[in-house]
Amino acid sequence: MKTNVIMKVMNIIFWIVFIGLCIKTGALLVSFFVTLFINSNGAEDTYMGLDLLDVYNFNVEYYIGIASFLIALTAMKAYLAYLVIKLFMKFDLNYPFNEKTASLITQMSHYALSIGVVAIIAENYGNRIMRQGITLQIDWGAEQFLFFAGIIYIIALVFKKGVEIQNENELTI
Repeated sequence: MKTNVIMKVMNIIFWIVFIGLCIKTGALLVSFFVTLFINSNGAEDTYMGLDLLDVYNFNVEYYIGIASFLIALTAMKAYLAYLVIKLFMKFDLNYPFNEKTASLITQMSHYALSIGVVAIIAENYGNRIMRQGITLQIDWGAEQFLFFAGIIYIIALVFKKGVEIQNENELTI
């Protein structure tokens, strides 16, 4: 009973995270297009106090690069949250080790790894821009996602082994 309540609460939390990341992605997209096509001062408050006006004034192409990385990473995080929601919808506590669950957890680990790789690329791009004298106050979170991907991958391996053992046990009965 207690586990079911915890699972429902976590499902609700991930729905909130997913919706929040979708809103953040949308806000970044709107701010990006407003800055490029309507008013360049839109870069001053891109999202939640993020100021990219110096980057925009220095070089518009750099601004497009940084904004594109921000939008891509936020959208990728939203999709990862969606995968977690999907996992909650397919997860059965009575029969936890099944192919769908193991496959979904593996997919989550690969996606977290890709977020980490994109974040590393974005971080290096940002560092290249900062060497030219521009200040960026962005934490890309590359290390966290690479660590997260490793942990999820280990869990995926455990689930795959659990599926194998469970299938062997069903065959012996």
